[in-house]
Amino acid sequence: MTKRKKLSKGQSRRIKENHQKRLKTANTATENTENKSQTQWQTDNLGAIESAIVISRFGQHADIETTDKEILRCNIRRTVSNIVCGDNVYFRRAKVSQGDLAGVIETVDERTSQLTRPDFYDGVKVVAANVDQILMVSAVLPEFTPSIIDRYLVACEDLGIKPILILNKVDLLDDDTLSEVQSVLDIYRGIGYQVYLVSNKTGEGIDGIKSLLVDKNSIFVGQSGVGKSTLVNTLLPDSNILTKVVSENSGLGQHTTTVSRLHHLPSGGNLIDSPGIREFGLWHLEPDRVTWCFKEFREYLGGCKFRDCKHLKDPGCLIQEALAEGKISQLRFDNYHRILESMQEGRAGARAPRV
Repeated sequence: MTKRKKLSKGQSRRIKENHQKRLKTANTATENTENKSQTQWQTDNLGAIESAIVISRFGQHADIETTDKEILRCNIRRTVSNIVCGDNVYFRRAKVSQGDLAGVIETVDERTSQLTRPDFYDGVKVVAANVDQILMVSAVLPEFTPSIIDRYLVACEDLGIKPILILNKVDLLDDDTLSEVQSVLDIYRGIGYQVYLVSNKTGEGIDGIKSLLVDKNSIFVGQSGVGKSTLVNTLLPDSNILTKVVSENSGLGQHTTTVSRLHHLPSGGNLIDSPGIREFGLWHLEPDRVTWCFKEFREYLGGCKFRDCKHLKDPGCLIQEALAEGKISQLRFDNYHRILESMQEGRAGARAPRV
């Protein structure tokens, strides 16, 4: 018997690569044959192109609303990716429907804007499309956290979508606590952000929110438990959004909305109710971009003594000088550096291997 010669590492690697190429070629050929057959069947069964707006997305299916206000559930072509609430799409109806599927989405219109957030598994993930304004909801319960507000503001500034701050559940505030909260909110008012105080229980501020939404595509964002879904129920009594109270054990908000959904407002415009998130990561942004997104910092950018100024203890830092002169708030300055620190941690987590 002839003794088999041991292969070198390079030879083993090349053999493995060639094997993988042959498998990939075979799989591709099989897939193309299957897709061609499926596409031919679908084409024979489909009508003319129509336009619609995406109401909600469920895996490879989406609920859409036609120009005639008809709600249909459609399959999504494999060539069409990243469909979200608010997208304007083109679809074709099935002449013979398959179960609850009434057609196929063929393509997506170009977006005027999109709300995104980073995801460890999917990179930057789109949450909603064609949004005119973002209503950032916070509350005294589970906790009033300006640091979360600043995270959302950075995201809004980066995306170029108008943010509006809403403090919910103000009926829970006593006079002293209200005064403290107002002093913090005055910081945001002072740099040009709109701020509204509301209460579903008493109705305070609800009319003001309604006027903001007229003829706009709006989305509510905020931590779980701050009352986003309750606000939607107040604004849209027929929507029947599920709500839950804040967990008594953890003090954290419980997720109630599981998928984003677009609702029409009686006064005109659309409102997207999105799943609550407790943290809004910004690790996909560059530090210089985050600095720019603190809009009261902008007039000082480029004027520091050192080009790579970290705006912390660097000599000749104009932002530090503005802080000392009271032109920049200590709260915002501290939150800015907390965001930069969390971005480094987020990037480390994104690079860590998943098991």
